Amino acid sequence: MHKEKQKSSWFLRYTAFVIALGGFLFGYDTGVINGALTFLSAPDQLNLTSSQQGLVSSSLVLGCAFGAMAVGKLADNVGRKKLLQWIAVIFTVATLVCSLAVNSWMLIGSRFILGLSVGCASSLSPLYLNEVSPDKLKEENVNKNSKAIVFGQLTAFTVNAILATIFPTWHPVWRIMMAVAAIPAFLLWVLSFNLPNSPFWQLLEGARNSAKKTFAKLGFPKLDVHEAISEAKQAIRAKEKTFSWKKVLKNRYMLYLLLAGIAIGFVQQASGINTVMYYGTVLLEKVGMGAGASLYGNILIGLVSSLAITLGTRILANFSHQRLLVVGLCANVVTLTVLTLVMRSKSLPQSEINVLVLLLLALFLSTQQGIVSPVTYLLLAEIFPQHLKTAFNSIGTAVMWITNFVISLIFPVLMNALGTAGVFFVFAIANFGCALITEIMVNPRLVKKAREKLS
Repeated sequence: MHKEKQKSSWFLRYTAFVIALGGFLFGYDTGVINGALTFLSAPDQLNLTSSQQGLVSSSLVLGCAFGAMAVGKLADNVGRKKLLQWIAVIFTVATLVCSLAVNSWMLIGSRFILGLSVGCASSLSPLYLNEVSPDKLKEENVNKNSKAIVFGQLTAFTVNAILATIFPTWHPVWRIMMAVAAIPAFLLWVLSFNLPNSPFWQLLEGARNSAKKTFAKLGFPKLDVHEAISEAKQAIRAKEKTFSWKKVLKNRYMLYLLLAGIAIGFVQQASGINTVMYYGTVLLEKVGMGAGASLYGNILIGLVSSLAITLGTRILANFSHQRLLVVGLCANVVTLTVLTLVMRSKSLPQSEINVLVLLLLALFLSTQQGIVSPVTYLLLAEIFPQHLKTAFNSIGTAVMWITNFVISLIFPVLMNALGTAGVFFVFAIANFGCALITEIMVNPRLVKKAREKLS
């Protein structure tokens, strides 16, 4: 019995690790543009204007929005495992095409296709992790995806800095920066063949015996299996009634949960997190750091983010997720306001401004990556009843990416118009607005009531 338990525990850890590789790729592919943008914008490379830089950065994000919207149907029709394998193949091929781009439009197009897989992974990985985990490990395993995203970004920053140090004047180095992501993408494809299908999806497909074997292999206790079977029966009955958006709009409880999911997706990106993730090197250069120092400054920011998410996810189980989200957003308001004042300071020497900007950006990211981001992914994975989860989760994630797309597209233009200090003050105000939206739209009491009415 003890050996069986150890075996199932090992298999669950392996399963969670492989699924979380989707999050790692999400992090690497969104973070790599940070250091690569300076090199690929050079006159002897793709010679990008500020608006073209916005398109190169945001084209991936636009693809993400479409990928996230498609997850619900694809995950139900082909299954979680097969969809993850498709994602790994697209990741690998699109990454290599990006690294071989000969002009801006080829890069924009290939990053859009890459974005389709990133968007799918961003919605599928938390969903898949949630469904393969016993109740007591759901939060821990879903958080592995959030950690993998941040470690993926840190890896991108580190690879960028190392390559830029080795080849400081070789502008085509951006091609290697982008191509490196093909390695974990290929690894995801190879390892995914040993993954189990989601046992919940197997129940939905009527494969009850296969589902029971998968539950046993993953170490689910009997109570969790009974609950999953009960939820699957409810989901099947709900499907037989034919799911339609008309019904959602007419049912106030469904509508409230949908709007809560949309609010969560919007809030995560409107906080301004990816302005630093995509344009960190450009930002640090604009406040007075050299190109090399900016790349290594990103590593410091990435390390702080990684430490923050490792510590942050340990406290999530002890507090209301909605309350933590409000606290994190309010902390962002304070940090970004102080950052604005430091950037506008005329009394401090430039060297001190550089250090303070770096520390404040790291503090902003530690709050965002340690609290705001993991909480939003957890909320999207837990607030919806099972029969609405894939559809509503994909909508919430799509809103996240659409918001990200708009912000990353206009950020270079805004920076030119308002300056770096002006832009961060705008995001300080935005975080205050996001805290209000969270307080109103993601009310724990109303979410609980809506779930009870729909169960």
